[in-house]
Parts: sequence; C-alpha cells; structure tokens
Amino acid sequence: MEKSKILLRPFQDTDVAMFTTWLHKDYILKWYQDPEDWLTEINGRHDEYAWIHHFIVMDSETSIGFCQHYDCYDAKDLENWYTVTQRGDTYSIDYLIGNEEYLGKGYGKEIVCVLTGHIKETENTREIVVQPDEDNGASNGVLLANGYVYDKQKKYYRKLLN
Repeated sequence: MEKSKILLRPFQDTDVAMFTTWLHKDYILKWYQDPEDWLTEINGRHDEYAWIHHFIVMDSETSIGFCQHYDCYDAKDLENWYTVTQRGDTYSIDYLIGNEEYLGKGYGKEIVCVLTGHIKETENTREIVVQPDEDNGASNGVLLANGYVYDKQKKYYRKLLN
C-alpha cells in the first residue's frame, strides 16, 4: 500500500445510496448481515441515533469505506456483549471497506488507526471495545495490528486509551 491520505468526513445525505450499495455486497453482508438495521441508524442519525458518529472513509478524493463510533453507555439497551455503568467510559467502533479496489491492501489497518486516533483526540474515554465475528480473520488481525488486545473471558477486543 502506498502512503495514502486516509481521512474521515462526516456522513452526508448524499452518501446513503453509496452506503446502501456497499451494505448489499456479499463480502460485507457476511459480517454486517441486515442492511436495513444499518440504514435505519443512518437515516435516524440526526435524531434517534444522533449519539452515533458516522463517517465516510476517504483516500484523498475517493470514498473507500464507512466507520462509526459511539459511547457504549448510549447503546447499552441495544447491545448485550458488554456492560457499562457510566457515560464516557467505554466506546465502540464499526468499520468496513466498501470499495473493492481497497481490499487486502492494508487500508483496514489504517482505517482503525485513524478512527482510534480520532476517538482519542475528540472523546474523553478510557477504552474502546470491539466484537467482530470470531471468523472474521481480517478484522481481528486489523485490531491486533492496532494494539487492541483480545479479552478471552469477555470475548471481545479492547484498547485502553489512558
């Protein structure tokens, strides 16, 4: 992978069609399963799901993927794989590469690096937790390459930020 200029830009209304296309690609459906759930969150990002920070991943001028982060406290009624008791303590992330030309070239590692750095700079949180499917070797490898540690007891990855 050449040195790229990966950056995150806020998700815009004009991104919905592209994101919908990405969600229906076989290699994304395998891990993200129900596109309608993701689209419900995206379409509710200005109100019901405003607590989720959605981004399009850019390589210079090319849209290559999607990522998001959120305070786990705000999602505690929607998720059952972690326990949180206070706002601001623990965040989680999701990410995907929608542009096939960028698969298998190290961009996933860079996306997680940039997203982790963004959270560290903009949020006052103690840790990030992530639970990709155990069979998703690429995602698991990306997290390990970014210093996330697998917690065997809790069955998710975590990275302490402080």
